[in-house]
Amino acid sequence: LLAVLGILGLVVGWLVHPLSVRGGGTAPVVTWPQPTLLVFVAIALGRVAWDTRRTVRDRPRALEPHRAVNRLAFGRAAAYVASVLGGGYAGYALSWVDSRAELAGERVLWSGLAALAALAVVLGGVALERACRVRLEDDEA
Repeated sequence: LLAVLGILGLVVGWLVHPLSVRGGGTAPVVTWPQPTLLVFVAIALGRVAWDTRRTVRDRPRALEPHRAVNRLAFGRAAAYVASVLGGGYAGYALSWVDSRAELAGERVLWSGLAALAALAVVLGGVALERACRVRLEDDEA
């Protein structure tokens, strides 16, 4: 599902450039805040995934079930949204590769960095989702 969402984002991101120009406007500019925010989200997800994994491994009963479900849902939602965003930024960057426009190089650079940062968010979301898995004890199986 993550790959399908990424491909859908890629197609939409690719279409943003020509549709915005044909619509009489200018294409959106991607600058440093977009990838920076995604990097911060990826770091936060990674930290929560690390703490959750450590808690589940060392003290499985310390994490209340509703909190584990909340973290699992947050990780999954973050991975889904970041997959679409990453594909969108990648498609937008690819749409500018052969362009001779003035800001084409900057758009490729910042969109590409945002796509990589979104990939880091996907990885953090998947790590958080997997950190919520609890192994059954032999006597519980």
